[in-house]
Amino acid sequence: MPACPALVISAPASGQGKTTITAGLARHYRRQGLRVRVFKTGPDFIDPTILERASGEPVYSLDLWMVGEAGCRALLAEAAQDADLILVEGVMGLFDGTPSSADLAAMFGIPVLAVITAKAMAQTFGAIAFGLAHFRPEVPFYGVLANRVGSPYHAQLLQEALPESVRWCGYIASTDEIALPERHLGLHRAADIADLDARLDQAADALANSALSSLPPAIAFDAPAQPPIPLLLDGKTIAIARDAAFSFIYPANLRLLEQLGAELRLFSPLNDDALPDADALYLPGGYPELHATTLSANEHSAATIRAHAEAMRPIVAECGGMLYLLESLTGTDGASASMLGLLPGAATMHKRLVALGMQQLNSAHGTLTGHTFHYSSMQTPLVARTKAMKPKSSAPGEAVFRQGSIIATYMHGYWPSNPAFAAALFLGRPF
Repeated sequence: MPACPALVISAPASGQGKTTITAGLARHYRRQGLRVRVFKTGPDFIDPTILERASGEPVYSLDLWMVGEAGCRALLAEAAQDADLILVEGVMGLFDGTPSSADLAAMFGIPVLAVITAKAMAQTFGAIAFGLAHFRPEVPFYGVLANRVGSPYHAQLLQEALPESVRWCGYIASTDEIALPERHLGLHRAADIADLDARLDQAADALANSALSSLPPAIAFDAPAQPPIPLLLDGKTIAIARDAAFSFIYPANLRLLEQLGAELRLFSPLNDDALPDADALYLPGGYPELHATTLSANEHSAATIRAHAEAMRPIVAECGGMLYLLESLTGTDGASASMLGLLPGAATMHKRLVALGMQQLNSAHGTLTGHTFHYSSMQTPLVARTKAMKPKSSAPGEAVFRQGSIIATYMHGYWPSNPAFAAALFLGRPF
């Protein structure tokens, strides 16, 4: 049974600095020559790009519902075999959601480091820390780290407010040189932050003298034997759009396609690349709205994608990838840009969130889990072939459209939850 030091980095709420601290710790230990594996709790495509830059390793999702307990166990046990440290960044607040970060920590016995923003706070810091540590006694608790602290005296007040049962793990001063920039879908992607490495190094420097400068205790991770993945896509080639406009891709999804036997070929519609010769095409979500003018002008890439569709080769499009297939996309400023026109209809961006939450898609192959998260709405005469469902509910979720060889939906599927379903998508078979 492999064992490895591990921590869950959580907080009382979103916006407390979990990603900054997790990335800073990863960079700190990586600079010491250790191999750090980082995971992200829940569905997320943006934070993992920063965590991957910090650790130098791919960042997979852990979620007891979407990934499943067995899937999470397998990922943790695999990482523990050759990692020196495992860090798991939580989602929202420690106890928020079902399942929550606390549920994950309790399930696998991983102690929680709570990051608490202490700005405009003194002794109340101790009350919040005490509540996080004792609200659910079965959740292992490691300690607390104060973020955005105004001065050494402020840090002293915070530390003195802690009860003896809660470990003080140090503090990070309030500084814009470490903070990570945000926009409508959350933090900026790693590739979009020009000085990201400098910010990560400064965060690592700030954490080097904290109580976190030594490794936490090792945790044993066991996993049941996984059934072999059949080579359902053996000999198939799948082209994948991957650039600043199309970047919302689970690393686990790409690994599954390869395990199914597929050869993956990446290209960039944003750079006007020709679509590689491929049996199928995957257009993931991302930020087409930020690059709509460029995408509209890139006719070379568009022509090759249209030719792929006309040849009736499968196209799987999620969220932003689906918007790219429509006739037009209108931004929050009211400006419209023409898209590929392979699906009838148009999309409009909004300043407020339109949909958020876990989803599941039931099919002849079983259930595929995933999630939805978008600021756009879509107007189309297409009739949904089927609809996803919200978990533990009969309420309908996102529509799934099928026209010709195209399958398109707002739902982001987590394909390892159902390899047979994933293979059917790229083979163009009924589901």
